[in-house]
Amino acid sequence: MQDAEFHVLVDELFNSLEDELDAQELDLDIDSSSGILTIGFPNGTSVIISRQISAHEVWVAARSGGFHLSREENWFCKVTGEDLASLLSRVLTEQLGETVTITVS
Repeated sequence: MQDAEFHVLVDELFNSLEDELDAQELDLDIDSSSGILTIGFPNGTSVIISRQISAHEVWVAARSGGFHLSREENWFCKVTGEDLASLLSRVLTEQLGETVTITVS
């Protein structure tokens, strides 16, 4: 994958995630800037999703840990065996304290 293609994929991913979270009307503060999508919670914690250009990966930093996802058919974490939608659903639910379901992958 070329860097330009990677940037397009991640930009589309971030836009889709923002749209999906906004549509759920959850008590979250969502900010996207400088290649980073930050999801802030009422308890002061955050989940940070960033692009790692040199590795062509998306990294997720959450209270429960850090996760590296590479693009196969979908964004996938080899360590946990989760796709991005499953991983984000889990970490967002853990930090918010209510069920969050993400379908974007």
